[in-house]
Amino acid sequence: MNGFLIDLDGTLYRGHEPIPGAAAFLQWLQQEQLPYLLVTNNSSRTPEQVAEHLQALGMEVPAAAVYTSSQAAAQYLTEQRAGQRVHMIGEDGLRIALDAAGFALDETTPDYVVQGIDRSFTYGKLTEAVRHLKHGATYVLTNPDRMLPSDGGLMPGAGSLAAAITAASGVEPVVIGKPSPIIMAYAIERLGLPAADVWVIGDNVHTDIRGGAMAGCRTALVLTGVATPDNVHEQLASAGLTPDLVCTDLPHFIAQLNDR
Repeated sequence: MNGFLIDLDGTLYRGHEPIPGAAAFLQWLQQEQLPYLLVTNNSSRTPEQVAEHLQALGMEVPAAAVYTSSQAAAQYLTEQRAGQRVHMIGEDGLRIALDAAGFALDETTPDYVVQGIDRSFTYGKLTEAVRHLKHGATYVLTNPDRMLPSDGGLMPGAGSLAAAITAASGVEPVVIGKPSPIIMAYAIERLGLPAADVWVIGDNVHTDIRGGAMAGCRTALVLTGVATPDNVHEQLASAGLTPDLVCTDLPHFIAQLNDR
């Protein structure tokens, strides 16, 4: 049986705009009773908020079918057992995931600096993060995306903020989100299938496709987000990767899958 790890931003929707065919694709998965997990590098929302957002766009998905980079970061920190004090740069999704895992926000002597997307990022936050890292805190980054799709086009992602923190501190982060093997291993474990039986579907060659390939999964690139019909050759060349399938959209993926 095939299982599916599916990206959100740029694959199912762009901001508050559903991508054509996305709802029908999810219905197909559910009707065929195929195991799937929506795996997102976006750390700003909880799984419940993601499910609500999808519902508003006409897609019915249970919160249990959503796995975020915030959840993966909290799971990773729990496994480290190297302290419970966290200095967080991020939004509600990250804060709630850390709180649910028992971590305490600490602005004075944190064990970790955990950073995700933060649309209220300031020079002051940059300064605080750098000082904590210089004093020995471990730097954990939810995801490396430098750009992400939104209503008005691409916007800077968590990776863009991380570039500033890394440049100022000289400290490289532990990266949790795609293409990191950390989130991929957690997601595959949740799906309960061998990696070779899993399709990773997404719009970003550098995160979705690279993460899937490194994990030993099959990969399908959809041209509805970061990758588009106009830039796909440039994207593939810059990544040095060849997905198993390149699809104009999710209905095209189903058609190609049925032809295999």
